[in-house]
Amino acid sequence: MSKKKIENTSKLQVIPLGGLEQIGMNITAFRYEDSIIVVDCGLSFPDDDMLGIDLVIPDITYLQENIDKVKGFVITHGHEDHIGALPYVLHELNVPVYATRLTMGIIEHKLEEHNLLGNTRRKVVKFGQSINLGQFRVEFIRTNHSIVDAAALAIYSPAGIVVHTGDFKVDYTPVYGDPIDLQRFAEIGKKGVLALMCDSTNAERPGFTASEKTVGRTLASLFDEHENNRIIVATFASNVDRVQQIINTAHKCGRKVVVEGRSMVSIIDIAQKLECIQIPDNTLIDIDQLKDYPENKTVIITTGSQGESMAALSRMASGQHRKLSIGAGDTVIFSSHPIPGNEKSVTNIINELQMKGADVIFQDVHVSGHACQEDIKLIYTLVKPKYSVPVHGEYRHLIAQANIARDLGIAKENIFILHSGDVLEMDDEGAKIKGKVPCGAILVDGLGVGDVGNVVLRDRQHLAEDGIVIVVFGIDKENGQLISGPSIVSRGFVYVRESDKLIDDATDLVLDDVTEALDKGITDWGKLKNIVKDALSDYIWKKTKRRPMIMPIIMDTNY
Repeated sequence: MSKKKIENTSKLQVIPLGGLEQIGMNITAFRYEDSIIVVDCGLSFPDDDMLGIDLVIPDITYLQENIDKVKGFVITHGHEDHIGALPYVLHELNVPVYATRLTMGIIEHKLEEHNLLGNTRRKVVKFGQSINLGQFRVEFIRTNHSIVDAAALAIYSPAGIVVHTGDFKVDYTPVYGDPIDLQRFAEIGKKGVLALMCDSTNAERPGFTASEKTVGRTLASLFDEHENNRIIVATFASNVDRVQQIINTAHKCGRKVVVEGRSMVSIIDIAQKLECIQIPDNTLIDIDQLKDYPENKTVIITTGSQGESMAALSRMASGQHRKLSIGAGDTVIFSSHPIPGNEKSVTNIINELQMKGADVIFQDVHVSGHACQEDIKLIYTLVKPKYSVPVHGEYRHLIAQANIARDLGIAKENIFILHSGDVLEMDDEGAKIKGKVPCGAILVDGLGVGDVGNVVLRDRQHLAEDGIVIVVFGIDKENGQLISGPSIVSRGFVYVRESDKLIDDATDLVLDDVTEALDKGITDWGKLKNIVKDALSDYIWKKTKRRPMIMPIIMDTNY
């Protein structure tokens, strides 16, 4: 599809550059005339077919083309799918970043790792505070989520107010801080809200989302039930409230706590400095001090609840952790639900732990950080938007929220299910999708950003599926004679020592075809390589029904 040039109008344009049709990579641009603000800048994790890829970040071509209009990034909370791409994007787009206290603390840690801290303008924003960015004014509203200091945004423009919930839940009894500011949502609703962009992650789930404090009661009963065991709790590093409850429960039971996993240690350190977590004196100990205490008087809080292969829990389960091993007498609690796509990895870890004799608990020790249907209805009822724009979720989640909005009386033509790249243009007189802008995924592999594309991925998939066969031979370019080879080497195709005849016959075939071509006066290396590829590919397919990558290498023996 060709990209239309987006005209400058005096209407508000909402342009999602990611975060739709998937969980992750949330980033949305808002434009009014010569002003653009960007809400969130997240990454997503690679699909199974993205071999060797570490991270996926959004394509920001549209923002780069309009760099002079971009006033800043406004961040809702500190999860990777909302902030993870910032260090990569700020390399290309050096504009200010606005966020709440803990969110900014986590962002600054990332920027420091990428040597961007000194070059990036940053401002910590308090709840209830507004910032002016060109034609926009953005107000931060307190919400609850599975990380402290999550914010919704009221985005004021000359065309009207847009309320963006960020990721949120309604928690009347949060572990840290105050409940969601429903009063402010209602006050803004009375002003007249043009559009509501609401979190859709749990839009298929009926009822209300349970309070985070319910997990504390479950943990307390589990600690009592397993008082004679060492307890290992795996959870998300960013769920500071969950970590707080684990520490509180351990302290009440007279247990010492070890925090293991680089991201867990990092976020707890940031949260402590910002006083977002309260750790009783003499509760935390270093991992090397574990041996000084009875095992039933210790708790280990660790990363790896999603089955990540390099996380601390995975290394413990596989026996590769240098300082911790798991066995009979250990109780492992998974305080999270598998993210869609991670179920198999989590199951594998659970199996490994149980084979080592550990007691594994993986049910009813988690509550979601996202609003279920009744919470979503509450926000719609308070905000009373003219237009509904579901965000944050796969297509089925967006549809589920659209159905909720329809049930609440919003007209079908006022509900917009957007795709990444769509330009939704709106004011009080009407709204419609008007064109597209460039969008997509940029793949990060090690230090390379965007240098691995579809062609390279296809090659990696080809190599992974059928391996590679390398054919090396030398030619004297002056007289067009075969001087050495051919020699055939394979990797990931067949085990050469057990396939002597196959390799010998393939070598003879290549020798005959190359000699025949040279006798006919064919000396163009490109043509010779194609002759070898075609002949070898046909032969291998007939003999093995496999199609390995075939790579002919010709050496000029004059050099």
